[in-house]
Amino acid sequence: MDDADGDRWVFGYGSLMWRPGFPFIDRRRARLHGRRRAFCIYSVHHRGTYERPGLVLGLAPGGSTRGMAFRVAAADWDETFAYLREREQPTETYVEAWRDIRFDGGDPARSLVFLSDPHHPQWAGALTLERQADLIDGATGLSGRNIDYLRDLVAHLREEGLADRGMERLLTMIEAREGAAG
Repeated sequence: MDDADGDRWVFGYGSLMWRPGFPFIDRRRARLHGRRRAFCIYSVHHRGTYERPGLVLGLAPGGSTRGMAFRVAAADWDETFAYLREREQPTETYVEAWRDIRFDGGDPARSLVFLSDPHHPQWAGALTLERQADLIDGATGLSGRNIDYLRDLVAHLREEGLADRGMERLLTMIEAREGAAG
């Protein structure tokens, strides 16, 4: 899990990519094989409520995901790990795991990832694009509107050259609804 010098990597595929919130000494594009970025978790905290759940991203089984890996210095690891657990696990919908990632250019590394837990009650599973749009459109939680999370995701993926066609289609669908309602 550690580099030779004790540093560790953290893989981000959603807001962690553009708002890590912890100190890091390196940031690199990377790919995680065997998991895909998906709106597969009901959000009752950050982007929805128990009464009106939204959706947040998870790493669902299958495919692969391009994201960002952050190298955390050994001296900062304990504080960073505690921060990540508080941030990523408010309702314990993820499983912390160490997985192999591959940086752009081919070099491998071992990284901490937060995988979706398909046995958790907030697991939404494989929802149709229409159902995802229904849940995201109008949901709001402690961190703001669900649609803003999707917009931020798509914008930051574009900025990093990591465009995701599925997320682009979902955003287009919801924005068309907003245009029709407005």
